[in-house]
Amino acid sequence: MRALPKLVAVETKLFLRDSATVAFGVLFPSGLLLGLGAIPTLREASPENGGLRSIDIWAPTALVFGMVMIAVQHVPSVIATYRERGILRRLSTTPVPPRSVLLAQMIVAFASVVVSAALTIVIAWAVLDIAPPERPLEFLVAFVVGYAALLGIGLVAAAVVRTSSAANQTGTLLFVALMFLGGAFLPRVVMPDVLREVGEFVPPGLQALTAAWSVEAGEITATAGGQPFWLQIAIMAALAVITSAVAAKVYRWE
Repeated sequence: MRALPKLVAVETKLFLRDSATVAFGVLFPSGLLLGLGAIPTLREASPENGGLRSIDIWAPTALVFGMVMIAVQHVPSVIATYRERGILRRLSTTPVPPRSVLLAQMIVAFASVVVSAALTIVIAWAVLDIAPPERPLEFLVAFVVGYAALLGIGLVAAAVVRTSSAANQTGTLLFVALMFLGGAFLPRVVMPDVLREVGEFVPPGLQALTAAWSVEAGEITATAGGQPFWLQIAIMAALAVITSAVAAKVYRWE
């Protein structure tokens, strides 16, 4: 484990050199929120939204973009690339175990998601006058558990695919599916009943994040049905454990 800090430093440098991942995984959520905030109608309070602005309700969704992108697109692609190029196999012959490289990669990925979320929250507050999460502890729990569930899915994808190209394609499909079924592309109120019910089990649990960010916004999204906050957290935690166990079972170093 003494090599872990050095591995984290190396993985951080490699991450920062990947301009596309930095742009879309870290900076895009804030940019998207700013772009939507530039639309006048979204900054107007509406009685239908309990006096909230549409941009207030939509803020947690922007944050989710970065979480999903890093967990199911970036992480599987990097791991698949390392395996495809034989990096993990060669490391097995050194004092540094391959699992340390994977752990360093996951630490850097999580740190990038935290930076993305913090940047989004600060910009939302400073530029768009969107209040920070009203229930910070619950928001932190929803954020960490939701990301863990996403990462579990990403690790399963990394364990199954054999090439970096396949990882990129699989990651894109997972990104679209999770964002759509999770209610990030369409408001829950306009989704069919079946899709709304499915969305309750789709990481990272957007409804829980929304409810923790704003009590009023959470009540609005809850009118379309949905699980109680802590039940959805339990669902996300169970998914994180199950997918991580599956990934560990089927993963191959070569």
